[in-house]
Order: sequence, then structure tokens, then C-alpha cells
Amino acid sequence: MTKKALALEIIERLKKEYPDAGCTLDYDEAWKLLVSVRLAAQCTDARVNVVVEDLYAKFPDVKALAEAPVEEIERIVKPCGLGHSKARDISACMKILQEQYDGKVPGDFDALLKLPGVGRKSANLIMGDVFGKPAIVTDTHCIRLVNRMGLVEDIREPKKVEMALWKIIPPEEGSDFCHRLVYHGRDVCTARTAPHCSRCCLNDICRKKGI
Repeated sequence: MTKKALALEIIERLKKEYPDAGCTLDYDEAWKLLVSVRLAAQCTDARVNVVVEDLYAKFPDVKALAEAPVEEIERIVKPCGLGHSKARDISACMKILQEQYDGKVPGDFDALLKLPGVGRKSANLIMGDVFGKPAIVTDTHCIRLVNRMGLVEDIREPKKVEMALWKIIPPEEGSDFCHRLVYHGRDVCTARTAPHCSRCCLNDICRKKGI
């Protein structure tokens, strides 16, 4: 089976297993996803979802957050870890949105990459979830799982994994596929314990069972 054929089969099986999989960060506006994805670095989505409630209660829009003292942002987001750098990036990012984009999140990949604290993973998440554009989010689950499954071979660098997946994943499937990898990575193909291969829907086609 070619990697492209393997990818299509994995996509279909994960669709059946996780039909409603979506972003696990809570947001109702694009700028909030931008904030949350920055906070999610080295922090669980569940904790981010709790912390941002206090942040948005005090600073309910882009303008308010852009004008907020960095120290006050840091005090609120500290439970997410790396509070100083995250607060600094969030503040700078909101200032740019306010000053250059009328408080809106740009729908251009390269423009997103120029925002403080936004890398390829974050930009892809925004493009896919907010704007419905083709996207491949190479988070830790994605990188671990596609290596185990055999869609890539011993590639750990996020950008290289992303580029390899673009060649075999249909563009319209990329965003949802990556969300389903998160669900599968948490529930079955786990990182901190041995993967639960016996109850995996990909057991018979996975290239590296048990690794």
C-alpha cells in the first residue's frame, strides 16, 4: 500500500471513530483562538480553557487586551506556564491586530506568521478552524502518530512532517484529520503509556504497532 493510499484509509477509519472531532480549545471569536493557541504551548488545552475565562472576563475584546498591562496579563495566564513570554506575545499580538487589522485576525498564512508568538502550527490551526482553508497542524500528537502509522518515517521536525503530509493528505481533509489525531493520540495511541493497539481501529494497517 502506498503512503497516499494508507493515508486515505486512515482518514476514513478515523472519521468513523471520531465523527465529531474538532478543536479542543474553546473559542467563539478568531482572536480568542489566537490567544488560546499561544497559551497551549507546553500546557493542556483543558487548563487553557479554564484560564482564559478569567482573562476574557477582565479583557473582553482585542482593544481591551491590547491596552492591558503585560504584568496583568501575566498574572492571569501564569497557571499555563511560561507566563512572562506568553503574556508579552499576547500583548504584542493584540496591539498589531488593533493597529493594523482593525481588531480582526488576518486570513493570510504569511500574515499570521508575522504575529508575535505565532508559528506554523498556530497559523495552520487558525487557517483551518477559523477560515476553513486547507491546513495541517503538526502538534505532538500528529508527529508521534504519523511516524507510528508509517505516513512519515523518522521525521520529528514539525515543518518537515507538515511538508511530507501535504504530499499525501487531500487538502480538504487536513484540518479535521489533525483534530482526529489529537483524539486518537489521547485515547488510544498514547505517549506516556504503551499504545493501546488491541483496541485501535488502525491495528491491522499501522506500520509500527506497539512502538
